[in-house]
Amino acid sequence: MPDPGSGPTLRGPDAPKSGPATPRGYRAVFAVAEFRAVFAAHLLSLLGVVVSELALTVLVYDLTGSPLLSALTFALGLLPYIVGGTLFAGVADRYPARRVLVVCDLLCAACVAVMLVPATPVAGLLALRCLVAAIAPVFTGTRMAALTDILGEGDLYVLGRSLLRIVSQSAMLIGFGTGGVLLTVLSPRGAITVTVVTFLCSAALLRFGTQDRPARATATGDGGGTLLKESLSGARLVLGDRRIRALMLLFWLPAMFVVAPEALAAPYADAIGAPPAALGLLLCAMAVGHIGAELFVGSALSPRNRSRIVLPVAAVGLLPLLVYAVRPGLPLALAALALAGAGAAYVIGLDQWFVDAVPQELRGRAMTLLTAGLMTVQGLGMALAGLAAEFFPVHQVVAGSGIIGTVCALLLVAEVRRTAPGQMSDTEGRDGADRHVTSR
Repeated sequence: MPDPGSGPTLRGPDAPKSGPATPRGYRAVFAVAEFRAVFAAHLLSLLGVVVSELALTVLVYDLTGSPLLSALTFALGLLPYIVGGTLFAGVADRYPARRVLVVCDLLCAACVAVMLVPATPVAGLLALRCLVAAIAPVFTGTRMAALTDILGEGDLYVLGRSLLRIVSQSAMLIGFGTGGVLLTVLSPRGAITVTVVTFLCSAALLRFGTQDRPARATATGDGGGTLLKESLSGARLVLGDRRIRALMLLFWLPAMFVVAPEALAAPYADAIGAPPAALGLLLCAMAVGHIGAELFVGSALSPRNRSRIVLPVAAVGLLPLLVYAVRPGLPLALAALALAGAGAAYVIGLDQWFVDAVPQELRGRAMTLLTAGLMTVQGLGMALAGLAAEFFPVHQVVAGSGIIGTVCALLLVAEVRRTAPGQMSDTEGRDGADRHVTSR
């Protein structure tokens, strides 16, 4: 497979040129006008999604009085990812990225608008929730691939991905709080209206703030065949490559095990007799650790050093969860969760390896599949943690997740080492021998 990282770096026309006055780090990413539009669109739509998740859950509970259906509303934000990411991944490479992103936003806005109709039954609300979730991986995968056109395939891309990930983590903290405030002054449907506006604003920013570039598959002469065939063949090609598969699993499996303490935060807070406010702290601690570590790694470490810490940090990132074996009190549990969140910072370097390993003509499908798999394994991890907690104490389940996850991570680290390129360049992206959630 040709090495897409060995050729000249592709940059959008707004990318800053090298020179003594060129900004560095995250400032250099924000110096690219197209990225500023993508960033603002991501922030708006993500806040809207988080607010709508909370409001829709309340609406379904108001209509049915069923805790099960209310909880199912959240679960349906994860389960359809694998369907959309597998069956529709070909969209990301078959059509121009800007068109795909705008159409996805408009389709999501239309789905949410139908939710506002009082005559829409509960089954319809849940079906629309599924449809929005099925569209999300196509949107996210297309945007990830488009970032390589806007920022290039090197350090700017890595830092741009980092910023979008930080926004996603921050939205978990800000969005639910905003949604709670809105629900004190608006009805659930009134709060959901906010999401329609944010999707439309996101579509406008992407339409008028980014350039129109040709589709990848067309540009490479691979535009034939049905959409389903292209999507499935892309998945086979991506998962059939040993190097890409190993890198993708290194994104997926640690994320599957690290969600256990969040999934079991409520029963754990009850088990240690913590006050009600402790639940919010337990749910926020991991995100705070992740944001802090990602900002530090992205701004303080050089690209080469980011690459060097990927495998060591991935190997030990879940070890803080072993603290749960002693059934820690709230302060120690919060510290362990913050450390576990900080362990996810290894994905900054992993982002570079992944974009280097995937050929350009497969990049949209590969990143769509990566997103779909990541959300799916997190949902599966939550479900398995809940199932295990039916038979074992909560603290043992979390500690067990840390142990099993660490074993899996060590096996993956060994596989990634084995699949490292035989010849590494001097750039940070090929330093492989030294060597990861709202929905958008």
